[in-house]
Amino acid sequence: MNPQGHEEALGLAAVALGRAARALERAERAEAAADHHELLAARPGREFHARIAATHRRSAACHRSSASLQEAFARRTAEWAPGQGAQPRFMTGVAEACGSDSAALTLVDSGQNQLAVAVSDEQSWAAQELEYVLGEGPSRDAASAHRPVHASGPAIETRWPGYGRALTSLGITSVAAVPLGTAAGCIGALAVFDPRPVLAGPADLAAVAEALTRIVLLGPDADPDLYGGTDHRATVQQAAGMLSARLGCPVADALALIKARAFAGELSLDAVSRRILRGDPELN
Repeated sequence: MNPQGHEEALGLAAVALGRAARALERAERAEAAADHHELLAARPGREFHARIAATHRRSAACHRSSASLQEAFARRTAEWAPGQGAQPRFMTGVAEACGSDSAALTLVDSGQNQLAVAVSDEQSWAAQELEYVLGEGPSRDAASAHRPVHASGPAIETRWPGYGRALTSLGITSVAAVPLGTAAGCIGALAVFDPRPVLAGPADLAAVAEALTRIVLLGPDADPDLYGGTDHRATVQQAAGMLSARLGCPVADALALIKARAFAGELSLDAVSRRILRGDPELN
């Protein structure tokens, strides 16, 4: 066993437990405020307090959902030790909360360009790689349209001809995605693959997505890196910049070329990007 690795894991677990405790404190304050406004709403002419109370109830629910996600991550991380496989991912608990074994969080910019991705497992990573390369899929649709997306069975290939065929080849038969909405727009999407219908539905996904958006990503204890589990595609972006300089073309065109090479060669984007950074002449 690597003692240092175990100590680092325990440190992450402690951070997560601290965030969970603070989230619960915020939930209790929001619930107390909701109780107060509900009492005021009972008086004649004070009906608007009911709306204020509802807002506080929703905020409390988000904080409690965030605490649950943090506690799940802390528990898995505290129990983990080097030699027991890969260190637990925050998104594993997100997938579980959504009633699935596989989930992915995608962050986008104002132009709907994918900036970063965090996944629960290799299957969700492969699914998001396909969406990034092919430029179509549930996360992209959910983020751009600002509405939930669901497809299963043959409808997957009908809706996304290229992505759908590649997705079903991974053994995935159902996918659902919800946007990560903010007051200013949408910062991404949460997608789950082969969710268990009895455990998860649009309301469950929306509740988890709201907790991720308002608390985990944008709140007082925000951690967009999700304890180191977020891939910002730095290698791909660096390779696109280098290839752009070599070929004298826009970075967007160089990125499109990298994606095409990855798809045609059935390679990961990171693999193609690393070859470019090493100066592989075949990729010029």
